Amino acid sequence: MTARKPTMADVARYAGVSLKTVSRVVNREPHVSAEVQLKVRAAIGALGFRRNEAAARLARGATMLTIGLVMENISNEFYSRLAKAVEAAAAEHEALVVFGSYEERPERERMLVESMYARGVDSLIVVPSSGDHAWLARHTGLTTVFVDRLPPGQDSDVVLLDDLKGGRLATEHLRAHGHRRIALISDDVRLNSVHDRATGYRQALGEPDERLVVHGVFDPWRVSQEVTRLLDLADPPTAFFATNNRAAIGILQALRERRERPAYVGFDDFALAEVFNPGVSVVRYDIDRIARSAVGLLLDPSGRPRRVTVPVELVVRGSGERGPCP
Repeated sequence: MTARKPTMADVARYAGVSLKTVSRVVNREPHVSAEVQLKVRAAIGALGFRRNEAAARLARGATMLTIGLVMENISNEFYSRLAKAVEAAAAEHEALVVFGSYEERPERERMLVESMYARGVDSLIVVPSSGDHAWLARHTGLTTVFVDRLPPGQDSDVVLLDDLKGGRLATEHLRAHGHRRIALISDDVRLNSVHDRATGYRQALGEPDERLVVHGVFDPWRVSQEVTRLLDLADPPTAFFATNNRAAIGILQALRERRERPAYVGFDDFALAEVFNPGVSVVRYDIDRIARSAVGLLLDPSGRPRRVTVPVELVVRGSGERGPCP
């Protein structure tokens, strides 16, 4: 028999306050003393009460819950797929999604969040930049779930990939095919996702040649330049691990003009990965699961931060299975 979910009436009885007081605390309304708020929140935590966010919004007279989605760059396939998946997950709750991209500019990220908040959007899913996010705390009543990355110092709900395992899987796979000089191509290592993928690479490789470790490249053309530079070394890498789909595309661009055929594995799948010959081996994950988890956390708020880790898998297509050239 399934246990009955606690209600606001249960919380009111437990805390020794009125139902209206509990409603005010749950809905973040003013005119409740700090002492009473603490008492009600303690009761909420003790009973495990969860508000149905969509139902609460409808009860206040709104016709539809609106979720804001703030991402790095909608032109990147990862973000366009994420936007589509979040829209589908939100539609299951009769919620609307509005989104914007900040294109690696923290100041634009803040502008987007504040603009959405000013227009009444108080439920946000954010793929955060590497900038400081202390300013979020000033927006009372704003519910935020972070996706893919966790800003330092933020105690918020977050949906992450198992990035450490992904970096380790990719590098171990290349090692299993005889590679020891494996280059790492990544973007902003200040982001926890990039840092963890690089850490997985280091764990699998032991002590990499630091000359083969490249951080801070964001665009495919820059990646292509770095790959060319590395392949021109006296003792070049025989394999590459790319920590995102843009880096994998940059490797492909560089190899068009080269006789060398190093192995490579990317992190993030992309539409044409199976079209190339050989296909691009990648670390893949379920982006629909990311979206459903984020929307679920957003619509079921808690008094304590929660973390969901989405598993990853290695997809073998040919590019990571080449051995070192003699």
